[in-house]
Amino acid sequence: MRQAIQRLPSSLPFPFSRAVKAGGFLFLSGQVPMSAAGEVVRGDIQTQTRAACERIVESLAAGGARLDQVVKATVWLSDMSHFAGFNEVYKEFFGAALPVRSTVASALALNVDVEIEVQAYIGQDPSGHDPSGQD
Repeated sequence: MRQAIQRLPSSLPFPFSRAVKAGGFLFLSGQVPMSAAGEVVRGDIQTQTRAACERIVESLAAGGARLDQVVKATVWLSDMSHFAGFNEVYKEFFGAALPVRSTVASALALNVDVEIEVQAYIGQDPSGHDPSGQD
């Protein structure tokens, strides 16, 4: 049986979905430091990380998920000197429910210092099948 794929549109003027639900998972597009109004948030790495994490919380909620369901995070920092400051805020949001994570340095769109992409396990797909095999 073919599993349904659900795309949640982005409100931003870029060619990507905000999130995609597929196979019991929710995949979020990379989140950069933006306000709820879609304006880039400037400031130190802690300020930018907080804004990106707030967008993650909002996007997860739009897809029916929470931070404690995130199983994988990929982080891009404009410079690895931001690593410690990034980790401070990241731990505030994820607490003890830490997903696996990769962190790399890279030039980023919109001249920001951080981008975070996450995947969350949300359980059964719309057909009622639990892809983990637990059904």
